[in-house]
Amino acid sequence: MAMSAVARETVFALRRQIAKIEGTLPERLQAPAGAVSDAGMAAADRTVVRRGIAVARPDAFLRTGIGRLDAALGGDWGGDLGGGLPKAALSEIHGIETRDAGAVAGFALSLASLILKPSLILKPSLVLKQGPRLPVLWIGTQEVFREAGFPYARGLHAAFGIEPEQLLFSEAPRLADALWVAEEAARMKALAAVILEVRGNPQRLDLTATRRLHARAQSAGRPVFLLRQAAEPEPTAAPVRLIVSPAPAGPRDTVAGPLAGSIGRPAFTISIGKSRTALPGQFILEWNPDERIFDERRIGEERAKNPVPVVSLSRGRTDPAAAPGAVLAFPAIGSPAAGDQPSRQQRAAHLSPRRAG
Repeated sequence: MAMSAVARETVFALRRQIAKIEGTLPERLQAPAGAVSDAGMAAADRTVVRRGIAVARPDAFLRTGIGRLDAALGGDWGGDLGGGLPKAALSEIHGIETRDAGAVAGFALSLASLILKPSLILKPSLVLKQGPRLPVLWIGTQEVFREAGFPYARGLHAAFGIEPEQLLFSEAPRLADALWVAEEAARMKALAAVILEVRGNPQRLDLTATRRLHARAQSAGRPVFLLRQAAEPEPTAAPVRLIVSPAPAGPRDTVAGPLAGSIGRPAFTISIGKSRTALPGQFILEWNPDERIFDERRIGEERAKNPVPVVSLSRGRTDPAAAPGAVLAFPAIGSPAAGDQPSRQQRAAHLSPRRAG
């Protein structure tokens, strides 16, 4: 029995709503008229719903310029869009530890620099004119800015090409106020992007709050970046989650070659924690402050440039390591005999509590 027109449109509406929540829109493909299926009914009554890039705008994604990363993030299903971060969406940028806040902020500023790049638009008079450069709003609480600080104005212009008046800050006394400001700012088309920086995993930033931010970003067609300091992954409405940590900088390139002992471009280690393609991956990106683009550094090149292994900090230990002592060929004067217990004064200093500083 052929499906009625009302029921078919209801199914299409439900599928479209689900695809909108997932961040993709369905494309309706009608079968050729007159074709007959195996069941004997007209194939024109059947409609295939497919999600793909055919309905996506060419500017729907913010491309990092790194093909492998953009393809892994989603948006590249065989077309020429190249994928990348969805512009009209909420995207999470995580820092596992508090000390990674500088790398997270630097990566967010790199994305803001890509968004604020001067764009040329074609007028009816066939004259190329630079498009408007909208500001970016950075929202955080007093605790966040006290811990990580504010970006340096002169560094913004030198490293990212961002003018001081293009980066606005909103310091809220509480997280509830910061979320309210972010929701109101996310709906404004007078902003190029909205950055909300949060510390840890607060209970107020739940799935409902991130759904509101994601819906506002979709409605305004502007990206909202959620920066997380020392946060654990949890369910959110963001279709993309990136985990950012600092990578060792390579030597500075000169005409004569790499300059030994120098510090080159800032580098970031990017791990994909969540994406629409569900493809894991780890990338090392270098930010080129001159051309304002990303360059990829291969993992093998990273080891070749930095042959000395980097030892991670120890964690989960209850006591500090024992202090090294001198090895003597004969017992020291006044040392206890074998089997005797040392006195309290003779115990090692590391066994007693010490006050730092």
